Amino acid sequence: MAPGAPAEITRLLKAWGRGDAAAMDQLAPLVYGELHHIAHGRMRKESPGHSLQTTALVNEAYLRLVNANEVDWQDRAHFFAVSAQMMRRILVDSARARDSEKRGGGVARISLDESIDGIEECFGEVLALDDALHALAKMDPRKATVVELRFFGGLSVAETAAVLRVSEQTVLRDWKLARAWLMREMSN
Repeated sequence: MAPGAPAEITRLLKAWGRGDAAAMDQLAPLVYGELHHIAHGRMRKESPGHSLQTTALVNEAYLRLVNANEVDWQDRAHFFAVSAQMMRRILVDSARARDSEKRGGGVARISLDESIDGIEECFGEVLALDDALHALAKMDPRKATVVELRFFGGLSVAETAAVLRVSEQTVLRDWKLARAWLMREMSN
């Protein structure tokens, strides 16, 4: 992304939030490519016949974002944080649909690594992770948000710190503790 693009994205998001439809037209090409890049990274290791493809994930997330009313966009980081939430919801919905088709089958284990890249037909585990994240969010919302941004949104430590307005060390600490808690929770 060009050096001036984050400031331009923030300017356009604020204008769009104030009702400027032309700002949305200018914003679309700037964010769509980055959304596609994030989604591609999340989807590239999915099995070839997977029903949800990268472009479909981006399009669905983009449509939900465009239709999101009453969002007071703070900046580019806020936009991509909300995008990460949308992608999580879409992936969880897809997993629920696939899981309902495969009831009774064996469920593969999912590893909480740096991102969702390693998921291959682990729909039951995506659902278990979603349930565990809801439980974590009730206890510690920031840790749950760190997992959501890093795992589902593919944000780096620095990007996550910028979104949450905390230090990178805080993100690393939250990430480590949240992963340990989630792994324990999901193993029960």
